[in-house]
Amino acid sequence: MIIVDDFSTDDTTNVVTPYLKTDNRIIYHRLNTNSGAAIARNTALRMARGRWIAFLDSDDLWLPEKLERQITFMKENNYHFTYHEYEEIDECSIPLNIYVSGIKKAGRVAMYCCCWPGCLTVMYDREYIGLIQIANIKKNNDTAMWLQVAKKAPCYLLHERLALYRRRKGSITPQGIFGKIKAHYPLFRYGAALNPIMAWILTIANIPANIYKKIFYIKK
Repeated sequence: MIIVDDFSTDDTTNVVTPYLKTDNRIIYHRLNTNSGAAIARNTALRMARGRWIAFLDSDDLWLPEKLERQITFMKENNYHFTYHEYEEIDECSIPLNIYVSGIKKAGRVAMYCCCWPGCLTVMYDREYIGLIQIANIKKNNDTAMWLQVAKKAPCYLLHERLALYRRRKGSITPQGIFGKIKAHYPLFRYGAALNPIMAWILTIANIPANIYKKIFYIKK
């Protein structure tokens, strides 16, 4: 477990320290300045030595069996990149009755047209995929990561609810269909390093794809 503290002000150091004294599997690294999610993720990825890579932002929750179920799913099927279903909760951990699923297999084209996995659901095989580093973009930096991974392996869905995503006021996560689309041009232009024309084409392509996902794979 690698905990990267992006120079937070939420008492993370004091919370984590007692665990460091009793479990040497936990590594704590505090950045010198608040640098953003992309830098924090890149730092963690450079430090990682395990085979399986998964991300949990500080406000989200994994179910206790998440890692075991997902690793078993990947080993049994020889998958290198997977995601699973999740539910949404509010700031007080009250269920919002929103269930998010996805397509069975998201290849490179499908991933460029729509970000199917939630960050808290993804797992990939570092030994197969290799080291991933992403551009320092403020929004959709996790999606920029999946675009790189999808070049090497398709992403398969595990049909199980194994995480809880927290909706918060003031979150940098784009809200609503058009909020998400607005953040896509810098994702493709700088995160995926595409030329301006292709970045606009993919930004536009994401409009119907995200509507399709909302209608068929996000249940209330």
